[in-house]
Amino acid sequence: MKLGEERGKEEIQCCFSMDEALELVLIFDKNGNIVYANSAAKQKLEYGDALCGTPISEIFPNSFSVTENGFHTDYEFGEKLQDLMAYRKNRTCFCVEAKILEDQNEEGNYVCMANDASKRDFLEKEITKVEQEAKQALKVKSEFVANVTHELRTPVNGILGNTKELLEKEQDEGNLKILRLIEHGCKDMNGIINNILDFSKLEAGKFTLEPQKFHFRNMMDYVKANHINKITEKGLEFFTTISPEIPEYLIGDELRIVQILNNLLSNACKFTAVGKIAVEVLKTSQVNNRIELYFLVVDSGIGIEKADMDKLFKSFSQVDASISRKYGGTGLGLNICKQLVELMGGNISVDSEKNKGSVFSFSIWLEIPEDEMEGTASNINIHMPFGPIVDLHGNTEETGVKKYGTAENLQEIKNKMSKFILSVEMENWEKAEMFADVLKQLTQEAPKEVKNGVLKLKMAVQKEDYEKVQTAYDVLQKLF
Repeated sequence: MKLGEERGKEEIQCCFSMDEALELVLIFDKNGNIVYANSAAKQKLEYGDALCGTPISEIFPNSFSVTENGFHTDYEFGEKLQDLMAYRKNRTCFCVEAKILEDQNEEGNYVCMANDASKRDFLEKEITKVEQEAKQALKVKSEFVANVTHELRTPVNGILGNTKELLEKEQDEGNLKILRLIEHGCKDMNGIINNILDFSKLEAGKFTLEPQKFHFRNMMDYVKANHINKITEKGLEFFTTISPEIPEYLIGDELRIVQILNNLLSNACKFTAVGKIAVEVLKTSQVNNRIELYFLVVDSGIGIEKADMDKLFKSFSQVDASISRKYGGTGLGLNICKQLVELMGGNISVDSEKNKGSVFSFSIWLEIPEDEMEGTASNINIHMPFGPIVDLHGNTEETGVKKYGTAENLQEIKNKMSKFILSVEMENWEKAEMFADVLKQLTQEAPKEVKNGVLKLKMAVQKEDYEKVQTAYDVLQKLF
């Protein structure tokens, strides 16, 4: 086959490929006249075979014009897609996404490839319309929920106020019992109303935090006082531990931190029949005047199946319907906690096993007031059970434990690890937890993976889970 014949065959194949293309393909010469149009272009522009010979300015009159030397355009040739308005033969128009390139096979010719963008524009308008309708619907729903909850709160508070007055005057034990039930019901109703209102605000993006300076340990005492009676009435033990590294005063939304802790502790009490409930607060990070606190709420309750954990933090969701029937609740509490924690720059998670209890943990970021900054890393002494007095820099008042990583410090850790694992083997969980506390204090200046390892060790001890304790212990042994 001759060279000319081969080239002709290639051109025929190329034209066939373009003719079958779904996009519009036009080739026009230096005079602006169309010399080739594929089937899609002929059909879409409604010219048929008459499209060849038509000036390109007839198809794109807003972008091309006829001149004595051919045509003029401000259109930028190249690979970049640009919007053009294409006109049909009957002068109706539609938008296309097009690119125009110089024809590599024929000098002086240009190739225009375009896709009909009318569907895209229609879909964009529809999406915008749906978004606006959704925003309006959410606004209407939020206003409705706010109005309804406010309307409900008024009569509930009225009943609660009158009930409290009657409780002060009533002497009959039978009537007192009924009044206390009414009071309890009103308080529960107010809790549900508050949850619905908070959820509505969070969903609508109208919820804002109100950070103020507050006394951290007073706040924790308040939380403890709110729950200690209910917890101890069930025969449960209740422990709270606060790291001495945490400053006395912090800046944050105290009310919302209390709300999170109240929710987690209420759930812990609700789902725990025997054993204990514990709250621990640690300082995990500090950047300038911002501090990260890590909270753990541990219980020995009914626990949660691994497969069900994803449901916990979703709105209106509980592990199963029987939970709602037996224990009550709207399924909003943990979802609200999650959103509040995230607003404070942290995250929340759960570690649990069926019938072995749960550990809910969350982190939040707060600010340290200027007058507290100087004392955040000094002048705080920690009493070490089974050891000497150690300050936050690892110095001792007597010979013994020193800064993390020194020979003395590592030897002390080794000794405590031996006593710890012995306590575990003897199933003396209370003593094991005490040694875990000591290890936590001995590793305050340790790398993050070491501190996390000690934290997992203590969490496993609090759940009295031998296998997890052994795993955490083995990991720590390698780190030390």
